[in-house]
Amino acid sequence: MPTLEEIARTVPTWYFTVWVGFMGACVGSFLNVCIYRIPKGESVVTPGSHCGCGKPIPWYNNLPILSWLILRGRARCCGRAFSFRYPAIEFLTAVLFLLCWLQFTPGKAVAGMVLCSIVICALFIDLDHMIIPDAFTIGGAAVGIALSMILPSLHGQSHDFFMIASLRAGQQSLLGLFVGSALVLWIALFAEAILKKEAMGFGDVKFLGALGAFVGWKGAVFGMFGGAILGCIWFIAAYLWKKITGRNSPVALPAETPDGQPAELGMGVHVPFGPMLGVASLIYFFGAHRWVDAYFAELQTLF
Repeated sequence: MPTLEEIARTVPTWYFTVWVGFMGACVGSFLNVCIYRIPKGESVVTPGSHCGCGKPIPWYNNLPILSWLILRGRARCCGRAFSFRYPAIEFLTAVLFLLCWLQFTPGKAVAGMVLCSIVICALFIDLDHMIIPDAFTIGGAAVGIALSMILPSLHGQSHDFFMIASLRAGQQSLLGLFVGSALVLWIALFAEAILKKEAMGFGDVKFLGALGAFVGWKGAVFGMFGGAILGCIWFIAAYLWKKITGRNSPVALPAETPDGQPAELGMGVHVPFGPMLGVASLIYFFGAHRWVDAYFAELQTLF
């Protein structure tokens, strides 16, 4: 049976590029459904797409990106406005899928597309509800381990005997899972002991473990500390924006008090950390791994 790499070499480059972009937009449309329904405990399969007024949306009014543009962001049935976030997520998913396909071998690209889909769903659900459902943490970890063993190239493993490469990749995935979850857990426990209050949700612990299953232990470490840096940059920028303009930043994240009440941005409030972990892990996956892996390799020579 031919591999993905062998099939890709027999088909014109533009063909797969177009189809990967189209598939990414379609997957993005499905991710919109997941982001909206999963936190509410609803099925992502039934009922089909429907407007807020309750009427079903026919397929020709539900084309990714195009329908929103053609209908100018409003439902044909009742004129209800649809958020710009719907086509934005479809476009973002298409772009990330294309980056995966153009940058990696087909096997790693497919695994990367799954990783991007998990990150996008977890990111926007965390922004909306400040939770990351188990479907994207525990489920994401299981998928990451399975894909690592099916597609060993995800962790850079190759061997004349597939089983050996598969076991090595599975080992790297499990190590990433344990290091990622343990790292966040111990930092959270340490911070809680110092601050005398919860510093990080357990969903973040499971989420970085799931990301580690895809990007390995080095990627998990980068995801943790890179996410912290991204969070600090965002917090400082949003805080200064509010101080200077008197208004919330256009990219402000939600904030709440330790007891779950909505709060203004400031010290001592909770903000979603999952988006930072996810974005940092994708930065590692798409390019930063070159420098991060070299850094850890240099450290190993010192011991």
